[in-house]
Amino acid sequence: MKKIPISVTMMVKDGERYLNQCLQALQDFDEIVILDNGSSDNSIAIAESFPNVTLYKADFFGFGPMKNDMAEKAKHDWILNVDCDEIFNPELVEEIRQLDLEQVHKAYAISRINHYRGKPIKTCGWYPDYVKRLYNRNEVHFNDKQVHESLDIPKNVKLIRLNGSFNHYSFEGAAGLINKMQKYTTLFAEQQRGRKRASIGSAIGHGLSAFIKSYVFRRGFMDGADGFVISMGNGTGAYYKYVKLYEANDSITTSLIITTYNRPDALRLVLNSVLNQTMLPNEVIIADDGSNQETADLIKEYQAKFPVPLIHSWQENKGFRLARSRNLAMSKSRMEYIIMIDGDMVLDKHFIADHKKAAKHKTFIQGGRILLNDDKTAKLLESTAQKVSLSCFSNGLESRIEKRLQAIHIPFLRNLLLKREKSHWHKGIRGANMGFFREDVMEINGFNNEFEGWGREDSEFVARFFNAGGKRANLKFGGIGYHLWHPEAEREALPENEALLKRATKEKLNWCEDGLNQFQDENA
Repeated sequence: MKKIPISVTMMVKDGERYLNQCLQALQDFDEIVILDNGSSDNSIAIAESFPNVTLYKADFFGFGPMKNDMAEKAKHDWILNVDCDEIFNPELVEEIRQLDLEQVHKAYAISRINHYRGKPIKTCGWYPDYVKRLYNRNEVHFNDKQVHESLDIPKNVKLIRLNGSFNHYSFEGAAGLINKMQKYTTLFAEQQRGRKRASIGSAIGHGLSAFIKSYVFRRGFMDGADGFVISMGNGTGAYYKYVKLYEANDSITTSLIITTYNRPDALRLVLNSVLNQTMLPNEVIIADDGSNQETADLIKEYQAKFPVPLIHSWQENKGFRLARSRNLAMSKSRMEYIIMIDGDMVLDKHFIADHKKAAKHKTFIQGGRILLNDDKTAKLLESTAQKVSLSCFSNGLESRIEKRLQAIHIPFLRNLLLKREKSHWHKGIRGANMGFFREDVMEINGFNNEFEGWGREDSEFVARFFNAGGKRANLKFGGIGYHLWHPEAEREALPENEALLKRATKEKLNWCEDGLNQFQDENA
């Protein structure tokens, strides 16, 4: 009988238990491409015994990328992806043989019957289970996810369900459930690190929800002890996914950049508030726009007692060049996440921890500020205390009730409001309290050095961030900063700066020619 002109692709690692049966069921296919990623059992010998098998070896580099790699190596354009513990029945193979492969704008999903301890399970959300497996590689491919990969089906490709099914011998017992859980939860955390927020509370919630859904709503109780074990596996898997993600996010390194110009008294207060943080940044960089020796001496004094690197990034005083000063400081940073404040922002003790919990790739975090009046500011600057205690009940804060309420640290509300992410949300942009991933900033080339004089460099930076596909989330009831009073800056350069902002918005720019790149070579 003529071979079916389809290439089967299969990832294998220590799959000898079912591999022989799996390959025997696929002998009618012209080619089977196997990518072995480190088998220590008899899998390779079994694979080599089948004449239609082409064997490759590689270390694991992600399920999605590896499946696409196998498809590229295949002889045929039509690809059937199969796992080594899945066994096709003759009726399904014959149904596939009868398909019209000239119709390339179709992809096919197949019913998978999952087994636990050799028995089919049709509860716990394991059934029905249609998986997209047969496709034309010129039209369809897998996404690049490390785990939970899937086929990206474009709109011009119709997805059709086949009538047949295959048996999936998922787990021989609880040990298999636990081993897979360990592997997949680790891969999930690695993949989502910095891209999804997590907490111990969310882990508990996801775990309980997954168990109840599996055991109650998806009738796991009908499969007795096996249904309970599987449901517990689903629940603990969801729990550990988010615990591991929480721990992975906690390992993100942070750089605090503090802008300053000839205000050492305010800078001293700010540095003291950094020392009082519940979680220190990995480094602190002072972005100095040309201050005199008094500021340099202050920084040197604090460098001797700071528990993390305190870096003085200084540029010559040639007028107000805040954008350039920030870029120079960012070029010196070697950390993943950047938190940026002004040198007159006294920080709540949870400030760094709040920003770190808010961190998310492709999202800039806009924090707020609570203004202090001139009398309160003068008293703080005169004080010799190493620790400043400020709260919503303190005297000298601005009188607006909504601002005083934002001085209350409420983690639950902080996390809830962070979920409101928007694009092109330009209201209230302030670089005095802002966070973003360094990698995202490099993609838009940082701040625009063309800005000189006060105003709009923050807004233009954010406009390009949005144009590059970024989003904004506001950090409220966390990331609290108290802004010391000072006279308003002169605004002679505002018309020119407004023009730069208008250009970025109108032309949808996502890059500036004169930006962070001007300093990268010298600090590489």
